[in-house]
Amino acid sequence: MSKKVFGIGIIGCGMIANFHAKAFAAMEGAKLVACFERSPERGEQFAETYGCSAYSDLDKMLANPAVDVVTICTPSGAHMEPAIAAAKAGKHVLVEKPADVSIDKIDAMIKAAEENNVQLASILPRRFNGGTIKLKEAVESGRFGQLTLVEAVTKWYRTQEYYDSGAWRGTWDLDGGGALMNQSIHTIDLLLNVAGDVDSVCAFADCLTHENIEVEDTAVAILNFKNGAKGIIQGSTSCFSEEGHAAEVNICGVNGSAFLKDDKFTHWEFRQEEDEDKKFMEEFGFDPDAGAAGAADPSAIDFSWHQRNFEEVLEAIREGRKVPADAYEGRKSVELIQAIYQSALNGGTKVTLPLEKAPELRRFK
Repeated sequence: MSKKVFGIGIIGCGMIANFHAKAFAAMEGAKLVACFERSPERGEQFAETYGCSAYSDLDKMLANPAVDVVTICTPSGAHMEPAIAAAKAGKHVLVEKPADVSIDKIDAMIKAAEENNVQLASILPRRFNGGTIKLKEAVESGRFGQLTLVEAVTKWYRTQEYYDSGAWRGTWDLDGGGALMNQSIHTIDLLLNVAGDVDSVCAFADCLTHENIEVEDTAVAILNFKNGAKGIIQGSTSCFSEEGHAAEVNICGVNGSAFLKDDKFTHWEFRQEEDEDKKFMEEFGFDPDAGAAGAADPSAIDFSWHQRNFEEVLEAIREGRKVPADAYEGRKSVELIQAIYQSALNGGTKVTLPLEKAPELRRFK
């Protein structure tokens, strides 16, 4: 597809859809033309705000020839059906994190996209930050040597009112999990993207501070990577902070260490220094006064991260090549999180990857 400007349709007009709309408005080569929302009133309000046509019938929106690409912003467990419908309508699909809440549903989405010759992309905006790209390059070029200890840490805070704000929040069916599947998935994805595949995991999780939810608000996991590295995941929505704690991905190896907070580094140290290292830290050094993206307030996300993700995906579609962070990539973090849940719900037992099927889930408290 060599279109100069793609027509975009947004499916679901909740909070995250606003970041999508703002990102597309800031881009060249994309124009928001339509939105779908089951609530006509909310859909019309969204359409008026962002200058597009509102639909309360998904099939009618997908039949609009002006829509080339859709982004899915429904609750996490309601991604599969609109993604499959869009694929069958010949639309390319971008899906908010997680791609869906189980590997079985993601596999069905991938099958539909492949059968209908459309691209299915996961929205994983932290992968497209300059610091993340540099970190992955350093690992792949061997600057760290043998990876030893790696971490993904998300010590965030969500109020009880946050979970009470929607009946789907904190449920297995539609949220797919808690602090890991919803809040920590970006840092978990980065850890996998940089450090490689996981062989096995042992984990513990619980709901410690929130009421009337089925899922975890605090979890820890110990990982054994296929390349021999050992890893830790910490994720919580019960770590109070007014400003919020930045999400961290920390990579250590025998020849180097790098600690990434959001998209900036507190450490970038290697046994063999390179001339560009000092300049790199001047650009990507951590500012402790910068605040943390979405850590205490989910509405405080910077849409520019989404914009970079969208630009990369649309350029790939335009050039007829595989999109970056496709659904296979998005599936990896969901599979790991489901393995963590399987371990935690069975007393911390060891779970080996890949999973044969999605685990049976039950209330944590």
